[in-house]
Amino acid sequence: MNQATQHIDVSRNTFDEVMVPVFAPAPFIPVKALGSRVWDSEGREYIDLSGGIAVTAVGHSHAELLQVLHEQGDALWHVSNGFTNQPVLRLAKKLTAATFADKVFFANSGAEANEAALKLARRVGHDRAGAEKHEIISFEQAFHGRTLFTVSVGGQPKYTEGFGPLPGGITHLPYNDIEAARAAISARTCAVIVEPVQGEGGVIPARREFLQALRELCDQHGAVLIFDEVQTGVGRSGALYAYMEYGVTPDILTTAKALGNGFPIGAMLTTDAFAQHFPVGAHGSTYGGNPLGAAIAEKVLDIINLPSVLEGVKRKHARIVAGLARINETYRVFGEVRGLGLLIGAEMSEAFKGRAKEIVTLGAKHGVMLLIAGPSVVRFAPSLLIPEADLDTGLARLEAAVAEFVETPAAAAK
Repeated sequence: MNQATQHIDVSRNTFDEVMVPVFAPAPFIPVKALGSRVWDSEGREYIDLSGGIAVTAVGHSHAELLQVLHEQGDALWHVSNGFTNQPVLRLAKKLTAATFADKVFFANSGAEANEAALKLARRVGHDRAGAEKHEIISFEQAFHGRTLFTVSVGGQPKYTEGFGPLPGGITHLPYNDIEAARAAISARTCAVIVEPVQGEGGVIPARREFLQALRELCDQHGAVLIFDEVQTGVGRSGALYAYMEYGVTPDILTTAKALGNGFPIGAMLTTDAFAQHFPVGAHGSTYGGNPLGAAIAEKVLDIINLPSVLEGVKRKHARIVAGLARINETYRVFGEVRGLGLLIGAEMSEAFKGRAKEIVTLGAKHGVMLLIAGPSVVRFAPSLLIPEADLDTGLARLEAAVAEFVETPAAAAK
């Protein structure tokens, strides 16, 4: 029997043997999932409050997505970008109809969508005002992806360490600081890129007046305002996109994660005025906008962009916040609980700073999947369709994990 047909037994140890060690996955391996429940290779069940980092917005193995996957897979998987296809055109029509945008560029990830947005902003600045208009303004603790350009624009130095020399012309400012933005944004600025809620940076929502000030400053100085909605987009905020919740419209918006519910797809949305600065050949993607991904994303939009679903996001937000408050009454492990819609961060209280990962590890032990957002924030990003009964079960399992956590000295946990 050749290796192509041979069954290969794998375990968590196999990861350490064959994978480049840029991740440190949990000790268990998920093998099956349905809705907001996941089972591992040992048959243990988990409530998924992580959503694959805000990706599985309609849950695992959604019947309508499986149907689309099979139907489109039977019809057409891929064509080169020398052709277009029907699913991508339908998806683009639905995205532009539902947002401020006139035009869409499709990619495979949030990083690629942000790369496209930043390149377009640089091209707009160059075309309109010359090479001097190239500065990009970003914010401390921001996260925009893992390409060399996007980690440089992101505001977390740990992700750029050892990769220099880095792209230049990038300035990082304190988030939510209007005065710092007023002092920095100038005629040299081609773009300001901002997350309406900083996800990886600690689940920190922007203040409405901060985003309004960025909009005004970009208009004043002829700069492009980019909203990175890779994590907040496709219903997670309680609106289809968070800019709608804030009432501040960007020039470019990036979206990914939930758009494909786990199938790799990302998109950059913009208006006709900016899209014209990307003529034929200026940018591209081999797989971006492939028919299989576009068909799935179209169905995701159909499922999520309904008043009943978006209203449910806000109702479930309140349920999680109330549940965390009940847990905290007894155990006092959390300080501020913040976020928007079903992107919620619970910051560890002063006595437990830096120990969020321990909560996540103990959560898995008790059957609930969680995330961190930095060393001191436990992050929740469940399916937007999670049943309230599953939410309650997940919170009960979290409470069991917290109860064990408070009995575990920090030194013993390391």
